[in-house]
Amino acid sequence: MRGRMAQGAAATKETGRRSKAVAAKKQAILAAGLEFFSQFGIHGTSIEQIAERADVSKTNLLYYYPSKEALYIAVLKQILDIWLAPLRAFREDLQPLVAIGEYIRLKLEVSRDYPQASRLFCLEMLQGAPLLKEELSGDLKALVDEKSAIIAGWVESGKLAAVDPHHLIFMLWATTQHYADFASQVEAVAGSNLNDEVFFRRTVENVQRMIIEGIRVR
Repeated sequence: MRGRMAQGAAATKETGRRSKAVAAKKQAILAAGLEFFSQFGIHGTSIEQIAERADVSKTNLLYYYPSKEALYIAVLKQILDIWLAPLRAFREDLQPLVAIGEYIRLKLEVSRDYPQASRLFCLEMLQGAPLLKEELSGDLKALVDEKSAIIAGWVESGKLAAVDPHHLIFMLWATTQHYADFASQVEAVAGSNLNDEVFFRRTVENVQRMIIEGIRVR
């Protein structure tokens, strides 16, 4: 009995190790894909480049992602998960201006911590999102509609100025992602970027102030 239990525990432990190894390998492939796709796009990137950077064989890569397009879509979906996490955290039970101020801070953190992801997403949008249309018209639209309804409720109850929820969200996206998508321009003009703690804090404070003052009830 003890022998069988020990064997079972060993098998479970081995399965756990394999699962972690597979997850780590897939994450390395996704990270390498993001690095190359964000610089050269899908057409300027080869599977061989990604496999070499991820330290896996081409055959191994294609086992997890059967084509370059499949890997590209997986990278984009991971980006979408990261990019939408702050919006998912947007809650009705918070005070409106507090919720929007916190959303701005979280989105700027994403722009600071995942600039390659933001740039690749921007590139895909500029190309008409040919490989991401289903995600955009499905899960993204549903999430934005859900959060827009919260904003509309705040407006109707007099807690926010009369703003269109979709346009407010578009403005929040454009403003916060500018610091990632146009990081070179920001640094050339301002002499710094979001990786500088002081500049990051001032950016958060200024963006919060300008947007919040525009939607505050008077």
